[in-house]
Amino acid sequence: MINAFTWVFLLALGLATATRLWLALRQIRHVRAHRDAVPRTFAEAIPLGAHQKAADYTVAKARLGMIDVLLGAAVLLALTLGGLIDWISAQWGRVFEAQGLWHGAALFAAVVVLIAALELPLSLYRTFVIEAQFGFNRMTPKLFLVDLAKQAVLAAALGLPLLILVLWLMAKMGDLWWLYVWIAWMAFNLLVLLIFPTFIAPLFNRFTKLEDAGLAGRIEALLHRCGFRASGLYVMDGSKRSSHGNAYFTGFGAAKRIVLFDTLLSRLAPPEVEAVLAHELGHYRRHHVWKRMALLFGLSLALLWGLGQLVGEAWFYDGLGVASRGTAVALLLFVLVLPVFTFFLQPVSSLYSRRHEFEADAYAADHSDAAELVKALVKLYQDNAATLTPDPLHSAFYDSHPPAAIRIARLRTT
Repeated sequence: MINAFTWVFLLALGLATATRLWLALRQIRHVRAHRDAVPRTFAEAIPLGAHQKAADYTVAKARLGMIDVLLGAAVLLALTLGGLIDWISAQWGRVFEAQGLWHGAALFAAVVVLIAALELPLSLYRTFVIEAQFGFNRMTPKLFLVDLAKQAVLAAALGLPLLILVLWLMAKMGDLWWLYVWIAWMAFNLLVLLIFPTFIAPLFNRFTKLEDAGLAGRIEALLHRCGFRASGLYVMDGSKRSSHGNAYFTGFGAAKRIVLFDTLLSRLAPPEVEAVLAHELGHYRRHHVWKRMALLFGLSLALLWGLGQLVGEAWFYDGLGVASRGTAVALLLFVLVLPVFTFFLQPVSSLYSRRHEFEADAYAADHSDAAELVKALVKLYQDNAATLTPDPLHSAFYDSHPPAAIRIARLRTT
């Protein structure tokens, strides 16, 4: 049944989709326009060929992203106004009691699997065409399938129990179910954060102790200067999937680990590795992880409260073209359409993240050599084929890290 909310939903979806496509086209045009000249800031460090490779890589990813946007909009319309959710619900209704706990879990899981299956061709193209074309992919078809199977098993092992618990709480905890669900959601996130370093990450990668005594000593000295304790320094075999490099801290409390990609160690000198780790350490010292988690938990509480107001509203289901009712359907619809209505908050999130990156850079400059961080960043931009000339509006909307020129200019003035 078409109602006022139907038109609100269609308008929001149309605006979000059109804006995503417009931003992608802006990015493509801007990067192409600056393809044939390396920015002055990087002229001595990055060859023209590497700059052009980064431009072509960015354009290829943006084009694929446009297809992803259109596919996502089409799938959402098919699931809602196209009646696909109702059809899937009816099929499971032959197996489980309608609107029962297991019916709801099966419906939710089926939609998740369907969306993942539809997105799989794009993932394959991204990995085996784009990443391979630009020399980044080291993933074999066998490893891709093994990873996919592991991800499915892990999602089922962690996600299904959480989903069943959430649906049970929604059905049994009365009008305040949203508060109980929020508590369960917080506990789940903290549990995953706790077990990720020792149980989840090793399912996909091999972690070995850092054997370079000189580098280990330099890192230990950095940690001592910063008053930071970690349970170990590890090297991850990221090269078996990609030539992209990175480093990160993981875990919390006594379980904190420092992880270095082997690809990173192969490209950066020890002082540069130290500077990169000082940046990552800055995120911890400035409490960015906890601030983001606090923001996530606060927003999730508000959103769950909002869902609590919608569960019993017929206009919500009718406006999205769904005849089925129940807590599982309400939760599913909410999860599907929420990104449409929150899309235009993306620049705020990106701005918040970029501010954290500047703070981490400042911390690194105070506790290591800023010039070494600049050299490391230039190498990483080149090795990862990150464009040095993003469209300013596209960057402001999406980028979690500041543009390269702005970031390096600030570091050079510290």
